[in-house]
Amino acid sequence: MTNDAENNDIENQEVSDEQAGQGASTALEPLGEVEELRVELEQAQLDLAEAKDQMVRAVAEAQNARRRAEKDVSNARKYALENFSRELLPVIDSLERALDNADAGSDAAGSVTEGVALTHKNFLDVLERFQMEQLNPLSEPFDPEFHEAISMVENPDVEPNTVLDVVQKGYTLNGRLIRAAMVVVSR
Repeated sequence: MTNDAENNDIENQEVSDEQAGQGASTALEPLGEVEELRVELEQAQLDLAEAKDQMVRAVAEAQNARRRAEKDVSNARKYALENFSRELLPVIDSLERALDNADAGSDAAGSVTEGVALTHKNFLDVLERFQMEQLNPLSEPFDPEFHEAISMVENPDVEPNTVLDVVQKGYTLNGRLIRAAMVVVSR
């Protein structure tokens, strides 16, 4: 009987080992699922971070596009008159030449000269209202950004690179050069 009892104990132990083996495999299965879920979670977090980065970049790009568009519109308004203004410059030059060459000897010529002078002044006032400024750099230092030297003359009475004569006045529109002043510069 002892053998039978021992055999039963051995069989019970084998059954317990099998149950333990099954329990271990069922215990291992949830650990594998947890690890799988952890990997999925990490991937989802990476995808979320990438999506956030793309969103931030898209928002920044939209803001930059809006700023560029606003700047373009502002410049279009500011410099819309540039070509028109450039075409008016010969008219101003003609009025100034008429004033320079006017002979105020007779009463008729005097009244014409006065009319031309008033027309010239009105013209310059209109240009000023639209932020167009006249450059008349006589006796100023030469500035290559705003002046065009057409000749250089020796003159010991003034410092070198000083504008001695203005042949043609220059103009700016909102600070942007429309036409450089043509000048004679001291050497």
